[in-house]
Amino acid sequence: MKSTPGNGNATEKVLAVLQALADNERIADISGTTGLPKSTVHRILQSLVEHRFALNAGDGHYIGGPRILTLAGRLMGRFDPAQHADGTLRRLREDTGYTVHFGLLAGDDVVYAAKVEAEKPYRMPSRVGMSVRLHTTAIGKAILATMPDDAVAAIMARTGMEARTPGTITDVTALLDHLSSVRARGYSLDEEENEPGIRCVGAAVYDHTGRATGAVSISTLVLEPWDRPLGDLAARVRTAAREISESLGALPARPARSEAGQRTPSP
Repeated sequence: MKSTPGNGNATEKVLAVLQALADNERIADISGTTGLPKSTVHRILQSLVEHRFALNAGDGHYIGGPRILTLAGRLMGRFDPAQHADGTLRRLREDTGYTVHFGLLAGDDVVYAAKVEAEKPYRMPSRVGMSVRLHTTAIGKAILATMPDDAVAAIMARTGMEARTPGTITDVTALLDHLSSVRARGYSLDEEENEPGIRCVGAAVYDHTGRATGAVSISTLVLEPWDRPLGDLAARVRTAAREISESLGALPARPARSEAGQRTPSP
């Protein structure tokens, strides 16, 4: 069992203080968050200041130092969200047997960043690098559902609401009503709205800022009914989305925006 910072080794204590420093400035608060004695916290902070991972802001307050920003910038320059998501996407495919997509928000569209094809005699028409509209896909609607209504309406005004199929939602009021149901159940659906004969289940993925920057989905043919209850499949998609979110730096419990733009627990 992994030890807690209070009885862990020196490395665990330093990491605990560094993590607590993201949300706390006072030694007493960092001590309370980590469970470490104030004297230990003070000693670790002095070392972090010496190596510029923290700064003494005066009056017993400490903040993150420039070396944190330098390292973060260098790492983000080589950061590939699809690579971080790969293991989870493959597990989701093995767990469900369906084709898995991972899409990232790119301007007012979604771009497929990864695809794990199901072991079926057919192939989905999607491809990595393909750009699709937000209002037509489960991935896109999962992202839209995290936004306030006025932001959704603004995007739709810019992009228009092209009818990809007879089932595509092409009215902004109807879309907003639909997104309200997505928020209520915690996952999105695409019922032949982007490609005829294809249905999908999606859930939003969040980054380290708490913003939904992508989504994950599973897809199958309408002629091949879901092989288990939809709620069970949706729960597996949501679990995968949470795992990917954490791999992108999101906190374990990620907030999402409600219909009025308030923060509520994410799916």
